[in-house]
Amino acid sequence: MVEPLRLGAIEAGGTKFLCAVSDRDGTILMQTRIATTTPDETLGAASAFFTKAAEQLGALSAFSIGSFGPLSLNPVAADYGCITSTPKAGWQDVNLLTHFRCTVDAPMALDTDVNCAAVGERLFGSGQGLDTFCYVTVGTGIGVGLLINGAPHGGANHPETGHIKLPRAPGDDQFAGICPYHGDCLEGLACGPAMQARWGVPAETLPADHQAWDIEAEYLAGLCATLTYTVRPDRIIIGGGVMQPPMFDRVRRALREKLAGYDASMRAIDMADYIAAPTAGPSAGLTGALALAYRTMTRQWPMHWAITDTSSITAEAVHA
Repeated sequence: MVEPLRLGAIEAGGTKFLCAVSDRDGTILMQTRIATTTPDETLGAASAFFTKAAEQLGALSAFSIGSFGPLSLNPVAADYGCITSTPKAGWQDVNLLTHFRCTVDAPMALDTDVNCAAVGERLFGSGQGLDTFCYVTVGTGIGVGLLINGAPHGGANHPETGHIKLPRAPGDDQFAGICPYHGDCLEGLACGPAMQARWGVPAETLPADHQAWDIEAEYLAGLCATLTYTVRPDRIIIGGGVMQPPMFDRVRRALREKLAGYDASMRAIDMADYIAAPTAGPSAGLTGALALAYRTMTRQWPMHWAITDTSSITAEAVHA
């Protein structure tokens, strides 16, 4: 008889924590949504959920968190497990792993929310069948998840590609940028709040022919060119609220110009396939976190799973 697996995971975002427990096959057994307020309130509610889940379903076999960051992911670092220099008020230096070790007795894993979303895309979305690809999200911030040889990239710490410096887009010389650390880094120039600060209205309200979209495409193409030259991924998947459908063709055209015909393999890139939208759905991050818990326990990815549906998770809905 196969020993039951109980996998716990959190998709920890700046506005909400999605918490879930699944079985070996990825079927959700319990789930809840918790508003991201203070660390004490939010983490306390999450711990209470997993304590209740253990009482009803049995002890967790493995536990994983996909979190907003920056994070300290190097196990030898003194602050390993911490959210570090985040602009999220009150969350700097909060150690997620230390907190949950007080209530969860199981092997643990921690990674960025974008890396977990990339895992979800590899299992169920636009990353299926690919070993090396990038997942970019353009919203409140700009994050890049990177899978190499089928696993999230790790080193001294996770990449912070959203904070690279790029040449200014034509017609965008005066905007100072909003990043509190770098001013006019990529995130400071091209995230959703940066677009609102530059144009005075939310990005989604700008007309399709507004110059804002050409400027945005220039910056995102600059990011994609950098990823192409440094990683040479099989695909770059771009999601997030700023990526309205017409943006994909704009980014593809701008990227083709930036690559400028260099190298035969780059000249052969099919841009319609190379720059792609995510297709794993809004549950990709939580599914990826559960898959990371599965891999922590079994040392392999759960390629047999079906996609997790979290569309019905509410603060009141805890399903057993």
